[in-house]
Amino acid sequence: MKLKKSNFLFLVIAIVFFNCSNEKAHEELVTNLDPSKYYEELNISYGEDSNQKFDLYLPANRTANTKVMILVHGGGWKSGDKADMDAIKDLLQQDFLEIAIVNINYRLANKNNNPYPMQIDDITTIVNYLNDNKAKYTISEAIGFIGTSAGAHLSLLWSYAFDTANKVNMVCSIVGPTNFTDPAYLNNTNPDVQELINLFGIDATISFLEEVSPYHQATTTSPPTILFYGGQDPLIPTTQGTDMRDKLQSLGVTHKFTLYPDAGHGWVGLELIDTWVKLKAFIEASL
Repeated sequence: MKLKKSNFLFLVIAIVFFNCSNEKAHEELVTNLDPSKYYEELNISYGEDSNQKFDLYLPANRTANTKVMILVHGGGWKSGDKADMDAIKDLLQQDFLEIAIVNINYRLANKNNNPYPMQIDDITTIVNYLNDNKAKYTISEAIGFIGTSAGAHLSLLWSYAFDTANKVNMVCSIVGPTNFTDPAYLNNTNPDVQELINLFGIDATISFLEEVSPYHQATTTSPPTILFYGGQDPLIPTTQGTDMRDKLQSLGVTHKFTLYPDAGHGWVGLELIDTWVKLKAFIEASL
């Protein structure tokens, strides 16, 4: 059975129109999120590497003024996963119903890929992605960082040296390295510590070590900073915290510092409760 030319043309137009309508409806479904409802999306890809993914948690009743907290996991720059930050994510969702949360993975370092600038570039890509999609998600450009260990180092470094638009309202370092030119690092005899430092380059120059050290990148315009360290940490000398505290004090940067004398590279019990009480108050005051 043959279709008349006019009928065939009508059929083609109808099919094209139907497909376009479906595509448009799908696009609206994807891009127009209801800000009155809670929304979460896991493993959002921001690059080709399998580790370039992040989880997004958007609170209900958000507005264009909704702040964003970015969580950065540790693992010595070469391991770890965003799942390691789920406990902090859960606390934030429990106590800060109005804050959006982004829990990130980043490319991991190895003998062929140094952590810097690779991991800083990943954070920049994520921040740019959030800014580009702020209308879709109904969020502001204002952000904060909570990082642990290597993730704390990355959080401090990005906030101090790469936040060119001054969008970081606060940054938290939990046992994060701050100064690779610290004599405690340069003269260390710990092979585990040296292995981590070597990720940034064997026999790296002092100028390069300063470039990747938040201590040397802090300025008078650095964002409010809260620091937590353990006095018995085998990887992070106490001076990494106390020197950073003193530098922020000299620059007039708002900061808080806590040293748990008997704690190592992390802690539990009353010290952990104390950390959250202090961090919660700092978020309320700064973000």
